[in-house]
Amino acid sequence: MLKEGDQAPDFTARDANGAPVKLSDLRGQKVVLYFYPKDDTPGCTKQACSLRDSHTDFESRGIKVLGVSLDDETSHQAFAGKYNLPFTLLADTDRTVSEAYGTYGAQNFGGQTFMTNARKTFLIDDEGKIKKIFDKVNVEEHADEVLKAF
Repeated sequence: MLKEGDQAPDFTARDANGAPVKLSDLRGQKVVLYFYPKDDTPGCTKQACSLRDSHTDFESRGIKVLGVSLDDETSHQAFAGKYNLPFTLLADTDRTVSEAYGTYGAQNFGGQTFMTNARKTFLIDDEGKIKKIFDKVNVEEHADEVLKAF
């Protein structure tokens, strides 16, 4: 179980265009690594749009936003296009990143249980350490919470 102060596990995952993104290549800048269950679902859309609406604030502070779900690149392209998401979505189709961060598991939605990502966010400092972990995410106010914590 990861905790604040731990070194963030390194990974390489593909973005919506299929290009590899390696976390350690982002050393020197702050990273918001947010995990979410599924593209284009109500809560995930609210969360993504909250981050989108504050994107210029993230950019002005040198903060890179990375969203991670189990969806593939095609799904990410459609989701990002539909909602004009300006940040990077990573396709974790083999669950490698999600398992490294402990977000993959049984989640309950509407009385049903699914194996997917928990909604969880990690703030990673410019040295690659986990500064803050959000276990409980308010999808509509998440961007403000993250900006206050950085």
